[in-house]
Amino acid sequence: MTDFPVVPTGENVTRQVLSDHPDLMVVAFRFAAEGAVGALHDHHHVQSTYVESGLFRFTLGDEQREVGPGDSFVIPSNLTHGCVCLEPGTLVDCFTPRRDDFL
Repeated sequence: MTDFPVVPTGENVTRQVLSDHPDLMVVAFRFAAEGAVGALHDHHHVQSTYVESGLFRFTLGDEQREVGPGDSFVIPSNLTHGCVCLEPGTLVDCFTPRRDDFL
């Protein structure tokens, strides 16, 4: 159980920090509807993403890939990335170092 709040990040998308340490942070992103968007962005953090549930089309730089439950991948620092939800679900992201902007 986490004491961190659920924060809206877009239409039908929320994030919740699950755990954090200065060197690592775990965050759940919940997509409530098909078509919900995780906007294209980049950051200096290395990110790993695990698809807990749902189906998503990710843009990773110039590449696109569809991912579903059990899939995982790593996003290097400063790579532009984002996703579109194809079936509602949850992504669990880990960031190193911690995303202080999420606190």
